[in-house]
Amino acid sequence: MKTANLALALLLAAEVLSARAAEVEVRTFSGLCDASATVSLDFGFFAVADDEDNVLRVYHAQAGAMPVQTIDMSSFLRVDPREPEADIEGGARMGQKVFWITSHGRNPDGKERASRQRFFATSILATNGTSSLAPLGRPYDLLLKDLCADPRLRGFNLGTAATRAPKVRGALNIEGLAATADGRLWIGFRNPIPEGQALIVPLLNPEEIVTGGTARLGDPVLLPLGGKGIRSLAEWRGGFLIVAGAFDGGGPSQLYRWEGGTGKPGLLNQPRYGRLNPEALAEIPGVGENDLLIVSDDGNVMIGKKPCKRLKDPLQKRFRVAVMPGQAVTASPR
Repeated sequence: MKTANLALALLLAAEVLSARAAEVEVRTFSGLCDASATVSLDFGFFAVADDEDNVLRVYHAQAGAMPVQTIDMSSFLRVDPREPEADIEGGARMGQKVFWITSHGRNPDGKERASRQRFFATSILATNGTSSLAPLGRPYDLLLKDLCADPRLRGFNLGTAATRAPKVRGALNIEGLAATADGRLWIGFRNPIPEGQALIVPLLNPEEIVTGGTARLGDPVLLPLGGKGIRSLAEWRGGFLIVAGAFDGGGPSQLYRWEGGTGKPGLLNQPRYGRLNPEALAEIPGVGENDLLIVSDDGNVMIGKKPCKRLKDPLQKRFRVAVMPGQAVTASPR
């Protein structure tokens, strides 16, 4: 009996510690609402993309709520001035470069928009304790054609998927991007979800295609994420973290750890971030174990009488970030 009581006490204690570890600090930053991708830079800075305005903004994780750099990528991306929204959805750091990817899907009404078909890069400029970004190379606008034409992806019917509105079942919508140690990128799809599994496709030569080369793709991987697609994909301590979400935006998101390759992702203890809408992840170097930033898409959060995304004044716009201690990123008990 004493042994059973001790085991029960240890189990309860472990559950309490796990709950406390999953608690996060929420910070608010200004200048945008529709945070869609984030990447860690140097000296505690991080960059955030907004899928509504083609602008990259750089913030410091602790030193203030306003961006220290705002760079409009519209001209560099050569977007259609009549339909300029590029819909930037993913970012991944590789050395002193950051690669970014747009959704490559149609607009919410199912209309084709060439501006949404971009893969591009920026360089990280780190001087005097600050970090900033600058456009690098030239944008690549043939990735959708490459994906649809690759024989290894033929069974996913991406050509047909690309004709549907992004939140329709079986449509095409890219939202994840993460770098590997050997210089490749994983491209994560929120939609389609073939056979109830999330689709990831390796891009083998990201450095080449932003300098005039043609994309080379690898063998696709399907991941069991409880019937969800990929909202965000980020490097984390030799593996990857995944924010999994429904293709149509319904229901809660979940956090997984994936070691790469054909390994099965593991569900993590879910952070207690309340009403946040997790959209992107980034590792921020800190003291001791690095912290994890979980960025919220707050476009539909009401500010006064309007959704945040409808505000005209950028100084009124804001988004939230949950700061999760690195040691709290642990596997859920089975």
